Amino acid sequence: MVSARRLLHTSGAFKMMRGQLIDPVIAYETWGHQSRDRDNTVLIFTGLSPSAHVASSPEDTSAGWWEDMVGPDKPIDTNRYFVVCINSIGSCFGSTGPASVDPQTGEPYRLTFPVLCVEDIAKAGAEVIRSLGIESVFATVGASMGGMTALAFCMLFPDMSRALVSISSASRALPFSIALRSLQREMIHKDPAWNQGNYAAERSPVVGMRLARKLGMITYRSSQEWEQRFGRERATDETLKAGPFGIDFEVESYLEAHANKFIGAFDANCYLYLSRAMDLFDAADHGGQVADGLARVSVDRALVIGVETDFLFPLHQQRELADGLGNTVAEVDFRPLASIQGHDSFLVDMDRFRPAIASFF
Repeated sequence: MVSARRLLHTSGAFKMMRGQLIDPVIAYETWGHQSRDRDNTVLIFTGLSPSAHVASSPEDTSAGWWEDMVGPDKPIDTNRYFVVCINSIGSCFGSTGPASVDPQTGEPYRLTFPVLCVEDIAKAGAEVIRSLGIESVFATVGASMGGMTALAFCMLFPDMSRALVSISSASRALPFSIALRSLQREMIHKDPAWNQGNYAAERSPVVGMRLARKLGMITYRSSQEWEQRFGRERATDETLKAGPFGIDFEVESYLEAHANKFIGAFDANCYLYLSRAMDLFDAADHGGQVADGLARVSVDRALVIGVETDFLFPLHQQRELADGLGNTVAEVDFRPLASIQGHDSFLVDMDRFRPAIASFF
């Protein structure tokens, strides 16, 4: 299958918050067409693990991670808007990251990759937008880590976006969320196969990645959903029940399947860098206090969506973000949704999220 991925090869030093890269590559995909005035662009930043493939296209017909939201006649309508989705710097889906080859050494960056910040991902998005001849985008959109990046983009480049859509995100990470991600990272770097980041592709820290993904999946959903979806249903796959502590319950089987799928698709060092970038982000770094950072946002409109069952980015953080933006943004729409799927609701609860996004666009 042909990939729709495009690559922007930057030239020279790409200055980051805590270092720099030389000649990095930024991967992205596009859908729809630019208007004559180039004023219809929707810029999308992703969460920690997705690629830039937010939706299918004639070039790549495989389903995207937000297939129900982006496309012709969908809430983000590609008949009307020119959609650009960025693969994060630091990721492993085309953009330069720890798994990429350092052009100065000929070896993978691994842990020589600079400390990654959400602001660096936002800056890479700005590089792509400028390369397309676009001065200002209609809206900047992001969920989870992507919401942090969208906010960073609007703080760093206040004249480049006319609207902001922040979904299940925040102006800074809570101690609880930092603690969870810290444990996930420890699971990976305590795996002997991690080898201080110097693992070979065929001997990656599989055990650590599996455990980190399982913990992640638990935090992405809610206890209400686990109870409704699985209850105490017993696992039916007898091959998973080997030994006295094998898998007995269907919820365990579900976590096992998702963990095994993830380890073959994502690089461990990239995961570590992106996870820490979420913890490091703080709007207060752009003025001294969170309110000062948010005051840098000069969009005309903002939509902030949160979910009642999200304990990774709880609803009170969305309310605080909306209130903070309201000090300088003329029109702020705060939408608390009653989804039971927790943090991942924006990926699965389309009955609630589609109307909220569609009404904004």
